Amino acid sequence: MAAERDHLLRPAAEGFELAEVAFPLVDKQGCVTVKTNTYSVPAQAGSRVEARVYPLHVELWQGGRRIARHERCHGRRQQVLDLEHYLDVLGHKPGALAGSRPLEQWRQTGRWPACHDVLWDRLRARHGKQNGTRAMVAVLLLGREFGEERLRAAIATAVSLGASDVAAVRYLLGEAVLHKARPTPVEIGELARYDRPMPSVADYDTLLLSSPCAGTA
Repeated sequence: MAAERDHLLRPAAEGFELAEVAFPLVDKQGCVTVKTNTYSVPAQAGSRVEARVYPLHVELWQGGRRIARHERCHGRRQQVLDLEHYLDVLGHKPGALAGSRPLEQWRQTGRWPACHDVLWDRLRARHGKQNGTRAMVAVLLLGREFGEERLRAAIATAVSLGASDVAAVRYLLGEAVLHKARPTPVEIGELARYDRPMPSVADYDTLLLSSPCAGTA
């Protein structure tokens, strides 16, 4: 090895792509079939996407951007579903959320903690079954804007505070940007000679001690 090292070529400047590429068709259930398994994808039914199959995960691309990423399933004829891909549809059909398979998979993988059920129950108790579930879908949609981790923390905080409103969760998600840094004092130098003492309004207190004016209307 030591003798041959000086005769070897330099490593390639760019690494080799390890993914196996396919171009599956999106079915009516919003899924594509990749190596006998189906994966959900937020794309229109009938369109084609690019599937990049890696050893541990599967990426789905369309229009030059990645639109979905799943942990790769090494079984056969299994469904790998992401609840986030169905939120737009569930917003119009909220009754399908409770018994949906994407929700069941989120529960199994730990992506639906107990605080989500607590908030969901409060929303249904406040707005009714349909509108309460629709409000819960609106809460979940905030994850697209703020990320799933931040949303999970905001829901947990809202539940601990006794809140049961979509606006409360949104407020907690944007609370950090509402706190502005305290401005630092500026040295004004020679301009300090223009400082004047704050005016006093103590003389106006005498008006409070005087008797009210008597008059006729």
